[in-house]
Amino acid sequence: RLGSVIAYFTSAKFLLYLGHALSTWGDRMWHFAVSVFLVELYGNSLLLTAVYGLVVAGSVLLLGALIGDWVDKNSRLKVAQTSLIVQNSSVILCGVILMIIFLFKTQLLTLYHGWLLTLCYILVITIANIANLASTATAITIQRDWIVVVAGEDRSKLADMNATIRRIDQLTNILAPMAVGQIMTFGSPMIGCGFISGWNLMSMCVEYLLLWKVYQKTPTLAHKSAKVEASELKQLNVKKESDMKPAEGVQLIIEKDVAGFEPQQEKEVGCAARIAEPFITFRDGWVAYYNQPVFLAGMGLAFLYMTVLGFDCITTGYAYTQGLSGSVLSLLMGASAVTGIMGTVAFTWLRRKCGLIRTGLISGVAQFACLILCAVSVFMPGSPMDLTVSPFADISARLFENQPLPTIASPEPEMIFATGMPNLLNGSIAPANSDPEMSPEPVPLISVSLLFAGVIAARVGLWSFDLTVTQLLQENVIESERGIINGVQNSMNYLLDLLHFIMVILAPNPEAFGLLVLISVSFVAMGHIMYFRFAQKSLGKQLFVCHTPDPKAAPDSSPPGNTSTV
Repeated sequence: RLGSVIAYFTSAKFLLYLGHALSTWGDRMWHFAVSVFLVELYGNSLLLTAVYGLVVAGSVLLLGALIGDWVDKNSRLKVAQTSLIVQNSSVILCGVILMIIFLFKTQLLTLYHGWLLTLCYILVITIANIANLASTATAITIQRDWIVVVAGEDRSKLADMNATIRRIDQLTNILAPMAVGQIMTFGSPMIGCGFISGWNLMSMCVEYLLLWKVYQKTPTLAHKSAKVEASELKQLNVKKESDMKPAEGVQLIIEKDVAGFEPQQEKEVGCAARIAEPFITFRDGWVAYYNQPVFLAGMGLAFLYMTVLGFDCITTGYAYTQGLSGSVLSLLMGASAVTGIMGTVAFTWLRRKCGLIRTGLISGVAQFACLILCAVSVFMPGSPMDLTVSPFADISARLFENQPLPTIASPEPEMIFATGMPNLLNGSIAPANSDPEMSPEPVPLISVSLLFAGVIAARVGLWSFDLTVTQLLQENVIESERGIINGVQNSMNYLLDLLHFIMVILAPNPEAFGLLVLISVSFVAMGHIMYFRFAQKSLGKQLFVCHTPDPKAAPDSSPPGNTSTV
């Protein structure tokens, strides 16, 4: 028994988990802290934070396909090591620059009329964006490629590994911000910068070693499919449905049997061709994504990002307008993490009982059923929804009066929702109706209670559905296209996420939040309708025949047109 324990802790699977845990912990600490740092530096204004969010979303949206293409064209170890070093080095450099700004902010304000400080802000946002792009490359190569190779032909093992990765994500989403928040609260922002920089330096060295160990323990990682040219990709995608037999499994791999993958020698091309190459790659990536047999499933997942029904800054801001305290919100976030982990457990159980595609259907129905509570909450007592109030009233009034939009320094109820990101560290925002000189009637909690009950319960179906689509992409996308297809999938996710922020900007008042909830539920429904269409094309008449699949048989994640028995 001791030998089996030692074998597990030294296996490639466990080392991959450990490396992911270290990487995710550092990511979550940085993503939480950088927003707070930018707010702190810019006089409690959300301008820099908003610019940073826009730059990050726009960069992944535009460069996702190019990042994925770079992942496909290079050896696995080179991609993983390069993205790891770039990501951590960028965070360390950002931390050092932020420490300098915190120490010498007064002096920097006087130099060159403050332009030097502005340059520092631009530098921080640029380097932080580079770190996020490198993190995207790391996620694609480890979570969409390495994990498939480590799991081998065992799809049950792949499902278990995907679920474990998501459980690590859930835990670090809660614990990492709490840890760095305590350091910044009882220390200072500068100490927080130093801690994050030191953590990333240590983590980079350990993760580098772990990647090397995983690579050594999994010889198949050294074998990578040759990158298919764009013209071949188009022919391959067109013929994929008609040529692939059901028994061939779900991976169509063009093997290049070499010990170390070497990229093809670049042909000598002119300057114009080099300039046009990124645009061609961008176009071909999106065309290839559209031609994938799991296109509708991927689109269904992306549509779930167009929602205000999550524990992000927008929902937190709305909760404050309804009188919920920070302690209650922290408990609700903890409950959402628990239900998220339950979703990963449900995924592995449902997949064994009903197969992969049907797991997505069941998860989608479960999520949508829970979100019905959110839609009902809009019409319950305590809901501030009032469609007679113009969603642009607050913004237009301030623009015409030449007054700035409210910031964290002026805690008004409208501002709390408009910014959607109260400064939780110094407690400068009080919940709505918290003026001690006034004694307003308490807001009924029926509406907000139903809202958060639906959001929390829906996490079970959400994360189970997310894991389903993730594994469908892993199993159905050919190896030579994994990077670029998952890069485009990330771009789609960011696009819908960006649209949901634009939706909030256009309707920032609490009175309009109910309308945003209904729009969000509608987009979730459209996403699951797309997935249902994918499942219908894949399984045909066997769609509702749920029985235990044979693990040795071809899985039910075969491309549309393959209606083999599950």
